[in-house]
Amino acid sequence: MVARTPIAVAALVRDGYVLLAHRHPSRQWYPDCWDLVGGHVEPGEQPVEAVVRECLEELGVDVHDPQPFPMPFSDPTLDLHAFLVTRWHGEPHNVAPEEHDDLRWFQPCELADLTMADAGALPGIFGAIEAATG
Repeated sequence: MVARTPIAVAALVRDGYVLLAHRHPSRQWYPDCWDLVGGHVEPGEQPVEAVVRECLEELGVDVHDPQPFPMPFSDPTLDLHAFLVTRWHGEPHNVAPEEHDDLRWFQPCELADLTMADAGALPGIFGAIEAATG
């Protein structure tokens, strides 16, 4: 059995909108598609620590109290850990232009029309938005 790569991603939700990053077309994995911000969990790091680090590195924000949520992902080589984030310090901006060429806030009704890294993850993202907006 092949070891799966641990990944931590964040669904930043504000006023019913979710922040997505467009992966740069030159990326080796999942190029030219929309996805949650995140990345690899480093050795010795917990997924929640990774998502806090990734949000600072990629968005320039300090997130508070990320909450895990279930999000299916079809790539069997990845061990995905998704976190709902509703509180952070700073305004998200693209700190990693080599990774993402765009950041945008989307309403749930807009997500189905996007090319996503994994369309199977949409129910999890919808669930996170619903949990955040109550």
